[in-house]
Amino acid sequence: MDFITVIDYFGTFAFAISGVRLAAAKNFDLFGAYVVGFVTAVGGGTLRDLMLDVTPFWMGQPSYVIITGLALLFVIIFRKYVVRLDNTFFIFDAIGIGLFTVVGVECSIAAGFPVWVNIIMGAITGAAGGMFRDIFINEVPLIFRKDIYAVACVCGGIVYYLCLLMELPQVFVQVISALAVIIVRLLSVKFGISLPSLKPEDQ
Repeated sequence: MDFITVIDYFGTFAFAISGVRLAAAKNFDLFGAYVVGFVTAVGGGTLRDLMLDVTPFWMGQPSYVIITGLALLFVIIFRKYVVRLDNTFFIFDAIGIGLFTVVGVECSIAAGFPVWVNIIMGAITGAAGGMFRDIFINEVPLIFRKDIYAVACVCGGIVYYLCLLMELPQVFVQVISALAVIIVRLLSVKFGISLPSLKPEDQ
């Protein structure tokens, strides 16, 4: 198993937990919580693959279905801590978008697309799963709020290419890029940094 696969699996687990956790907070049943977790985990990558005109990654192996089941089991076992604490959702969500951004960039590179497309595909892979999750639980998606969310994924994609320019080992490129997304997301929330809202002129 190569390192990017490990990143992919950890990202799947983290994102699935974030989805299951929010579904549990909304009192979904077990099946509903699993569906939300699964869509959260594979939604961004599925959209990416459809746009790249390849078969969605999770349809070739059952591991993503199993990992989502493990995430559901994790939330069931530790629900006293996971469901009640908002910071658990935030941490797992931040980890998920960071890891998936790297996966998205590399999948797009493998498909032969240019740099700007690769960065966009990284952002879509990182952010779209959370968007689908929020829609499923009837919340305004984070990507459409003032939060630094998809922008953090774009920053991670840019850092990925800066690391390549410095000729760092590939593992370092992957780790540093994922950390860049996570750090931007964490700092933006900690210090209340957000994008300006688009408002009518008379407000």
